[in-house]
Amino acid sequence: MPALVNYSGDDEFYSEGSIYSMDSSRLLSIGYHVDVFCPPSKRSRISAPFLFRGHEFEEEKKPSIEVLPDECLFEIFRRLPGGQERSACACVSKRWLMLLSSVRHSEICKITDPQGGSAVNKVDESSNDIEMISGDQDQELESDGYLTRCLEGKKATDIRLAAIAVGTASRGGLGKLSIRGTNSSRGVTNLGLSAIAHGCPSLRVLSLWNVPSIGDEGLLEIARECHLLEKLDVCQCPSISNKGLMAIANKCPNLTALTIESCSKIGNESLQAIGRCCPKLQSITLRDCPLVGDQGIASLFSSASPILTKVKLQALNITDFSLAVIGHYGKAVTNLILSGLQNVSERGFWVMGNAQGLQRLASLTITSCRGTTDASLEAMGKGCLNLKQMCLRKCCFVSDHGLVSFAKAAGSLESLQLEECNRITQSGILGVLSNCGTKLKSLSLVKCMGIKDLALEMPILSPCNSLRSLSIRCCPGFGSASLAMVGKLCPQLHHIDLSGLYGITDAGLLPLLESCEAGLVKVNLSGCMNLTDEVVLAMARLHGETLELLNLDGCRKITDASLVAIADNCSLLNDLDVSGCSITDSGVAALSCGEQLNLQDPFSVRLLRGI
Repeated sequence: MPALVNYSGDDEFYSEGSIYSMDSSRLLSIGYHVDVFCPPSKRSRISAPFLFRGHEFEEEKKPSIEVLPDECLFEIFRRLPGGQERSACACVSKRWLMLLSSVRHSEICKITDPQGGSAVNKVDESSNDIEMISGDQDQELESDGYLTRCLEGKKATDIRLAAIAVGTASRGGLGKLSIRGTNSSRGVTNLGLSAIAHGCPSLRVLSLWNVPSIGDEGLLEIARECHLLEKLDVCQCPSISNKGLMAIANKCPNLTALTIESCSKIGNESLQAIGRCCPKLQSITLRDCPLVGDQGIASLFSSASPILTKVKLQALNITDFSLAVIGHYGKAVTNLILSGLQNVSERGFWVMGNAQGLQRLASLTITSCRGTTDASLEAMGKGCLNLKQMCLRKCCFVSDHGLVSFAKAAGSLESLQLEECNRITQSGILGVLSNCGTKLKSLSLVKCMGIKDLALEMPILSPCNSLRSLSIRCCPGFGSASLAMVGKLCPQLHHIDLSGLYGITDAGLLPLLESCEAGLVKVNLSGCMNLTDEVVLAMARLHGETLELLNLDGCRKITDASLVAIADNCSLLNDLDVSGCSITDSGVAALSCGEQLNLQDPFSVRLLRGI
């Protein structure tokens, strides 16, 4: 635009001398209409760079510093005395911000800033303004890297990452960064992640979820600069391959936790590098990575240090060989989750249990693995001597025989959860309770359709005096007869959750309430539509002194009489749900007038649909 002033082409504004020496009489109505004289056949070229003042107009000139090339600005920026000055420069323009974010932390000239610093922490995408806020509240963090930033959805852009990189450097250093999703038009790329790497060497935790535009180049920069990285979480990042993860393994020896999910280009080679170069690794999660196979798992466990304690393997193309390696080398593993391993057979689980290497395993969760059978379950019970928590989900080949055999072998078992194990029946549940009488504290059954309410002649069973929590949810076949038998075996219950058991009646629940000697604390009966006031009256009379939570949501036969009994007897109750019950204003009034009720916070009463 400044070239227009001295332009001498055929269509110039005025061909006789400079435009500034033009006779003022040739300018028409300059103050209000900004009209400019020109030959009739030519159009005016007046635009933003010209400012009109009276009868003359001047050119608006750019600041002289803008004519400097990026190389010169880079040298200036890296010599700024402190974070406050860098933050102020970052507010000038996006160009300056991106240049500042490209300065590596190691390239900054170390000059003490006596006044502390301020930080860039927000970029307004609509107006392209970069706001600054005071960073005094974070000065005590020094450079420990305790600051946390999370970008989600449309807020996840390279500009924001650059602002974070520049701003947090003077406010204690960025320690944790999470990027979840990306902006559809200006999403996060390797450029933004590189800015974080350059300005945040204190980064310890990095989480990337659903960021397809970030690839190996971004992780390479993180590996070069962020040697303190301890936790890496990469999910749905199809552009990241073995190359990026291997760089992390080679440059970040402090890595303790690694999560890789739905990354189609990550395979065995990177896991070998992790096992070889990350001696502090304690937790690893691998899910839906088609290139991960037995070779990667075997290398990870055989070469890893003995402090790998938490392992989660889900939807991987591994076979029995991998489970055998885990059973032999997993001497430090305390928490093991196996899910969707379709290529693992009964032999794999059997060998894992009999290898005797999982001596420290305390929690085991198996979901949708066809290799989990009665024989393999018994072997795991015998081989994992310190197992305390067991969860089986959608294990369709486990029957009563295998479950009871497991309960007998697992002498340390404290918690058992069965979900959608449809071959488990009433006999198996009673057998578990009878054979885990000294250690089992919690039993949970969810959607086990094989349980039928059969009034069978059962042999004399030992009571389970250790059980404190019983949860039976959404098992339609579990009725009053089964509940009465369970109640006789569990006299020390504190927590009961029977939500969704629409088949139980007062006749089944009353024996359980009467057999609970220790006093119930939390009771959830939501959806038990056949229960009446008789149950609540008995509960208030027998357990009113200990009851703290009562959920009667959907118990439509419960009336005002129950609320009167609760008001008179339940002095510790602080959470009551009577939604969907047949109560009236009289019941609510009686409840509100109860002198024994604990009406202090966090008292909660839910009456939705109840009146």
